[in-house]
Amino acid sequence: MTSTAIVNKVWNYCHTLRDDGVGYGDYLEQLTFLLFLKMADEYSRPPHNRDTHIPDGYNWESLRHKSGAELESHYVKLLAELGKHTGMLGDIFVKAQNKISDPAKLHKLIQLIDGESWVLLGADVKGDIYEGLLQKNAEDTKSGAGQYFTPRALIQAMVECVRPGPMKTIADPACGTGGFFLAALDHLNARKLNKEQLRFLKYDTFRGWEIVTSTARLCLMNLFLHNIGDMDHPSPITRDDSLRAAPDETFDYVLTNPPFGKKSSITVTTEDGEEKREALTYNRQDFWATTSNKQLNFVQHIRSMLKTDGKAAVVVPDNVLFEGGAGETVRRELMRSTDLHTILRLPTGIFYAQGVKANVLFFDNRPASKEPWTKEIWFYDYRTNVKHTLKADPMTYEDLQDFITCYNPADRHKRKETWPVSSAALGLTGQGRWRKFTYDEILARDKASLDIFWLKDDSLEDSANLPEPGVLAAEIVEDLEAALEQFRLIVDDLGDE
Repeated sequence: MTSTAIVNKVWNYCHTLRDDGVGYGDYLEQLTFLLFLKMADEYSRPPHNRDTHIPDGYNWESLRHKSGAELESHYVKLLAELGKHTGMLGDIFVKAQNKISDPAKLHKLIQLIDGESWVLLGADVKGDIYEGLLQKNAEDTKSGAGQYFTPRALIQAMVECVRPGPMKTIADPACGTGGFFLAALDHLNARKLNKEQLRFLKYDTFRGWEIVTSTARLCLMNLFLHNIGDMDHPSPITRDDSLRAAPDETFDYVLTNPPFGKKSSITVTTEDGEEKREALTYNRQDFWATTSNKQLNFVQHIRSMLKTDGKAAVVVPDNVLFEGGAGETVRRELMRSTDLHTILRLPTGIFYAQGVKANVLFFDNRPASKEPWTKEIWFYDYRTNVKHTLKADPMTYEDLQDFITCYNPADRHKRKETWPVSSAALGLTGQGRWRKFTYDEILARDKASLDIFWLKDDSLEDSANLPEPGVLAAEIVEDLEAALEQFRLIVDDLGDE
């Protein structure tokens, strides 16, 4: 069967289960459990003959010939038993539950998976099936999974700019389903790697943290299907809050999109037994400022994760660029201790979370110095007069090609501004969007704000060319949601005082 046919078969059965109320997320989890067992079974047979550490009574063979209530009962026991193990096996099955209530449909899914030799399929085929399911899950607004899914076009552009090299380590402290790892994997696989480099890529390149158990499971399986890691090696993904403690190792690259939402919080039980949410601050000696602002904490944490010459590319919301207090402290210290050289300003309408105004910070770590390492910051404004929607006009890699060209990954020290430009050139794509500001110019701004724009917003003046009513309504909703988010930040700040 061709890879396309396999993809279609997997998709079609997903739709069948949705009729029974099984969402993409639940389907993904069940597919993860069963695929892992099937591939382990294939690896245990000739010519591989590998010890998969899966007990005989709870392996793939124990599922194949059962049906009805017997199958359902055994499947529940199997999930519970395998979740007690350590290593990748335990990480895949931890807190696993059966979400397919109809034993007949569970049996059919088992037969569907059993009909293929998954180990023989190329990593690109297995990966395409799984990545497609992950994207569908993100598009399902009811599941809330969109917060763990960064647009792949943006990830690809970030990786293209950073250009990670072989035999280097890559970390993501909020790895979601592993999108940054897979883009880096594609970038590295485009090279001709020797045997030592390939082994390092498989076992030692990637290190991730994910606090949500089900998402960590999907990430681990996503990597496994793309030939990263192995069932008899330690898991590259840690199920934990990466902000909880200073890192015990440093990395060559950090590529990440930390979760949206300003505050970290925990649930506490009061003396009268009621549960309530409280702001969580991290009192870490390696942080420049103590704050409950989650994004500011991630920026500080990422800097601590980098080797002395490490490089980072991180997606942050607008508040990181302009917020006072701890925000100003973090910006000043980041410019002093690292070379914060590039900021990409992103439009709304590209994330599954609505109304998000985000940016990408690119910075290189540096050793301690009396003089600030940041000399100038280059800004690319891909927000002003740019409109995207997830369904009608999603952002593509090609949309970011002009930014990549301006970034000049081959030698970023040979950049050229596209601002100012002549009036005749203003209509050309990308003209005027690329501009640099010196360190002194940034410090002269109120609170050392990095919230900088210079292009004229045509929507404020061109009333003769208004968009269609439906598009206009969607834009108004986006703006209102973004404004509400800013008001929430203000309320949070007042609550911290």
